[in-house]
Amino acid sequence: MAYKFNFSFLADRWPAFLEGAWLTVQLTVTSIALGFLVGTICAVLRVYGNGLTRRIVGAYVEIIRNTPLLVQMFIVYFGIASLGVKLSAEVSAVIALVINAGAYTTEIMRAGIESISKTQLEAADCLGLSRFDTIVHVVLLPAMERVYPALSSQFVLLMLASSVTSQISAEELTAVANVIQSDTYRSFEVYLIVAALYISLSFVYRFLFTLTGMILFVRRRKLGTAL
Repeated sequence: MAYKFNFSFLADRWPAFLEGAWLTVQLTVTSIALGFLVGTICAVLRVYGNGLTRRIVGAYVEIIRNTPLLVQMFIVYFGIASLGVKLSAEVSAVIALVINAGAYTTEIMRAGIESISKTQLEAADCLGLSRFDTIVHVVLLPAMERVYPALSSQFVLLMLASSVTSQISAEELTAVANVIQSDTYRSFEVYLIVAALYISLSFVYRFLFTLTGMILFVRRRKLGTAL
């Protein structure tokens, strides 16, 4: 039996798709920014911290990287509520995504930090820079430049993984699609549209990461290789 596509529902439902896509963007942009901050701080602590902080950061990274994002989201959403603190699905989603992104960013940034030549650190010591100034001005930006392609890919994957936030009732793109397909019974068409929207968002994110790389990294800007 030949399947007949029917996208007529899109005439009435396209605003809902756009609202879901916009919430996906809001959740992931916030999570990327905060996750990068958390991951960078943890990477610095794991490389330059004392034995205790290294073990704590190491435990955090291993726990998060070896458990599913959905489980982490359930722990945040239902666990915090069981303690008497009620958070919205969107806030819980951001917290879980930040924790997850922070762990992966930690390892990516750690690789970048450890790639910095010891001679550069010695030169910073000779100039009388403090440990803080050395990390900020000598280590972090070059480290970020070296791992920027990996960071960009990880953050695009985070955007795609945000679809699981629909499981805690966050009204992002996948959650909207679930509601629409249950109302229209056009599952194939609905999820084709959702797939197209996620692909479009991926291209937009990659373009923005490329543009950001061109702005931040002079050498990459001259070579035209921001990613």
